[in-house]
Amino acid sequence: MKAFRSAILRFADDRSAVYEEDGLLVTGPDATGREVVRAVGAYSALAANYPGVTVEDLRGKLIAPGFVDLHIHFPQTDVIGSPAEGLLPWLENYTFPHESRFADAAYAQDVATVFLDELQRNGVTTALAFCTSHPSSVDALMGAARQRGLRMIAGKVLQDRHSPDGVRDDTEQSLADTEALINRWHGHGRLGYAITPRFAPSCTPAQLRGAGALAAKYPGVWIQSHVAENRDEIRWARELFPDARSYLAVYDDFGLMRERAIYAHCIHFDDEDRALMRATGAAAAVSPTSNLFLGSGFFDYEGAERIGFRYGLASDVGGGTSFSPFHTMLAAYYVGREGQTKPGLSLSPQALWWQHTAGAAQALGLDGVVGNLQPGCEADFVVLDPKATPLLARKTVQAANLDELLFALIVLGDDRVIARTHIAG
Repeated sequence: MKAFRSAILRFADDRSAVYEEDGLLVTGPDATGREVVRAVGAYSALAANYPGVTVEDLRGKLIAPGFVDLHIHFPQTDVIGSPAEGLLPWLENYTFPHESRFADAAYAQDVATVFLDELQRNGVTTALAFCTSHPSSVDALMGAARQRGLRMIAGKVLQDRHSPDGVRDDTEQSLADTEALINRWHGHGRLGYAITPRFAPSCTPAQLRGAGALAAKYPGVWIQSHVAENRDEIRWARELFPDARSYLAVYDDFGLMRERAIYAHCIHFDDEDRALMRATGAAAAVSPTSNLFLGSGFFDYEGAERIGFRYGLASDVGGGTSFSPFHTMLAAYYVGREGQTKPGLSLSPQALWWQHTAGAAQALGLDGVVGNLQPGCEADFVVLDPKATPLLARKTVQAANLDELLFALIVLGDDRVIARTHIAG
């Protein structure tokens, strides 16, 4: 076993933070060999229980759960920061040309290394990722993630229409490739597979129907796609699927809404859409830096809480502008202040942090597994340095309570705050 003495942050079932100013985190293998949290709490209460365990002294630092990124595009690592007038021109001018390069397995492997380096440098220990339409892109990312012991969920994009040469796939072959990739990667180590229609307008009804059949055949896999991000996209979806009640209902019509189904954005919803999310157990990946950058709109936190469906935070790189969870949490705060039906919602620092850790894990159906540091959780955690920059050090030393400390980290923090990232201990 290993033990770490430090300030420690974790979350209770009611979303509230549990904070030990002088805490002890003990990790070690469980009966199955997984490296998990064996004990956590006040140092004074626990230290005597582990007399033979060496304790690493990290006082002055903060140990927190590894961040969970609920929606990110691995092939868009080099697309980040590309200017565009909106979502559809951005896809046409930058994203699709770049993704076509992932037919080259060596290129995909090179980008996978950079992508995973960025995740770990920013303290992200679990991610739900899009690959490209090329099976080799999945193999590159999954192989690299397995070498590092990361918990990674990813899938080959399905897009058999309204897509340019180089990224458009064939309907039957795309479904056969998806099933082969499920069998190759899902459940191997800490890896999971996600059936991945890019978005409804890029898929024929036959492809969506096939994706729904695979989802029924393999209930343990995840589903991921985009919905209701942009008003032009919504009009397009309505033209292509005129019989569907709404854009979101398209996915339900094809059997693609259930537990472990994650839909990015979910901005332009009505209450029937929100009720459908709740009834099916699907969850929203809130992507505030991307939504602000592309001018797409604002996730309605008030509506999500009022109706009651799951959600968590996501970077959405490369439409999102940063791998940093601190930047994402700060953008979510802006969205709460400015973008609600009733503006002025103030998301608390604890609520923001929960959305990027335990809340995102809950959305994935992995609560109690990742995104927290309660006993039994996998030992993914970050060591944060509240004095990483001169201004941050000046601010955090003045923090009178936990909310002030966390908010200072959210507003002023970046990758320099991440002193260490621990993967499975």
